[in-house]
Amino acid sequence: MTAELTRGQNHPLPGARLEIRVSAGTQVVAGATFGDENGTLHGAGGVAHPGSPTLPGLEVSRQAAADHRLAVDLDAVPDAVHRVSVLLALPEAGRGPARFGAVAAPFVAVTHLDGDEVASYTITGLEAESAVVALELYRRQGAWKVRAVGQGYAGGLAELFADQKLPEAHRLAGTIHEAVAGGLARSVPAPPAAAPAHRPDHGSAPRSGGPDGAVPPGSPYDPQGAHAPNPQTPGAPGQRGAPQPYPGGPDGPDGPGEPVTAGQPSAPAGAGPIDYTHPRRQTAAPPPPPPAAPPAEPGQPARPVAGDATGWSMEERLYNQVWGMFEDLARTTAAYRSAVDFADSRMEKELDQALSDPRNRIGGQGDAAREAARARHGQLVAQAREVLDRDVAQLVAEAEVVEPALPAAFARWDNPVWHAYRVPMEIPMALRLGDLHLPEADRVRIPMLVRLPLERGLWIDCGRAASLDGLPADSHEMRRAGLETAVAHAARLLAVYPAGEFTVHVIDPAGSGAQALAPLVRGGVLAAPPAQGAAGAADVLARLTQRVDLVQMALRGGAPDALPPGLDTSQHLLIVNDFPHGFDDRAVNQLRYLADEGPAVGVHLMMVADREESAGFGPLLDPLWRSLLRLTPVADDHLADPWVGHAWTYEPPLVPPGSQVLEQVLAQVAAARRSWGR
Repeated sequence: MTAELTRGQNHPLPGARLEIRVSAGTQVVAGATFGDENGTLHGAGGVAHPGSPTLPGLEVSRQAAADHRLAVDLDAVPDAVHRVSVLLALPEAGRGPARFGAVAAPFVAVTHLDGDEVASYTITGLEAESAVVALELYRRQGAWKVRAVGQGYAGGLAELFADQKLPEAHRLAGTIHEAVAGGLARSVPAPPAAAPAHRPDHGSAPRSGGPDGAVPPGSPYDPQGAHAPNPQTPGAPGQRGAPQPYPGGPDGPDGPGEPVTAGQPSAPAGAGPIDYTHPRRQTAAPPPPPPAAPPAEPGQPARPVAGDATGWSMEERLYNQVWGMFEDLARTTAAYRSAVDFADSRMEKELDQALSDPRNRIGGQGDAAREAARARHGQLVAQAREVLDRDVAQLVAEAEVVEPALPAAFARWDNPVWHAYRVPMEIPMALRLGDLHLPEADRVRIPMLVRLPLERGLWIDCGRAASLDGLPADSHEMRRAGLETAVAHAARLLAVYPAGEFTVHVIDPAGSGAQALAPLVRGGVLAAPPAQGAAGAADVLARLTQRVDLVQMALRGGAPDALPPGLDTSQHLLIVNDFPHGFDDRAVNQLRYLADEGPAVGVHLMMVADREESAGFGPLLDPLWRSLLRLTPVADDHLADPWVGHAWTYEPPLVPPGSQVLEQVLAQVAAARRSWGR
């Protein structure tokens, strides 16, 4: 499964022969350097670039392009090399942009030779930089790892090489740009600019940064950084960038308007319909372009349109648009809070100065100084609030058009899309696990989307620290609400997977969750009735643990076809209620094993538990809680965004009171499973 890295994170590399794939919104130069243990570059001979594209165990592209594939064989890299740094730079020759802040954020992935991703990184947070160290492959205790770097340089390649202690940095940078200029005629053109769509202007917090501290749901496209300037408004912040090129399309390897055709030359312009067929794929028709935004009034922002982000499908564009809204709200709120903090500190400083001046202690001069300080404070706060309200209003308008357009996997339970629900034939790219909002912008609800298949288990925290409707809740009420939330999550997972490709197991040792589990039981979508008692829990845990062991051995042995006949290859979800009641030490260790090893082989864990009730196990369970994504059955502000670290209020995706949508959806799931004999 792909590890989606943020800046500074690392990930082990499973093999020696790999590819590094680069996708950018414009032509970029790709290169790599060999460094020692300290990252020092000892000469121009340790740099692979378009003018000298090969080094031992490494080959880079010979020209500038919007997409690159770098071949790597780590076994062939000299022993003296401890770091392989992957570089990207904007060419100095040509008419392209001069800084990365003006284009979509580059995406870099380390893949196997068959294209399966090992780790990926979207390089966000770039502005004036024209060169960047994207990734770093490095040795650690005899093994290779990859680290997301994202270090940019406004001085371009010359500054980058100088930072790596290369004496002839400027001369080498000039050599590279000369080689690139000579090959521009052969380079892959950048995709055409998309129709601009307005994003709120965030003032001191422009929408250009990216995940720096937390792991966001990943995406091969970066809505956070895709904000190319509007051609009509040069340098306008918040404009969306160009879409990524698609294979075989009109911006493929043959240049704009010259798609690859099956065994025939490219059709000239104006020669009739273009044939998008490709000899190595069944269909290569380009994705439909995003709908054009309705014309706006002069001087007003463009009206929002659902799906105006980058992506190859409407689902992916909506996913990226939601994450763009998420970052927009995070950054505009950060700008507002920063402005208020500045106003507060300035007022305090002015008040201190007024009190420290002896002349202000006589007459009304002191009172006048204090009133003036408070007036300036109020003016600054009012200006900041005005900007925030403007941005929030734009996001509200965008949410009003995006929410109705969301597919079922992204939609709330009260969305009309569920009335036309049909069991899907393909797994969606993400799942909605709730809503997020901030106190300064309570009108905006951002869908919390998590990529599928799940990379972490879920923990529904029913501790008494939470509350219902702002009032303290007893443990029984919280456990009931926690299990109802778990059922809503499980029902959504069953609904978005194809028939028979998702299996749910339940452990309810004391049988206390019978009422909350009724929709799953009556719907006939469980693999078996909820397991009760210590014996029932031990049986379910033993079967799932055995399944994880078998699949792991088959995959590690390179023999996935050697699995026992009849083994269920679907994704599995285990819901554990009322933990730790009914669990002994062996069962607890099995739960930890499933949480750690299960997601990689399709076995996921959903715990409904109060951490304090399991305090008797001591630190044994600390790794278990850390490995799970903590959610709550009631609104709670325990989640932080990956950009500025706001505490977001999370709201679970509960079914509206009195609604039968969950039962209707589960009935269709059960019917589809019967028709497929699952």
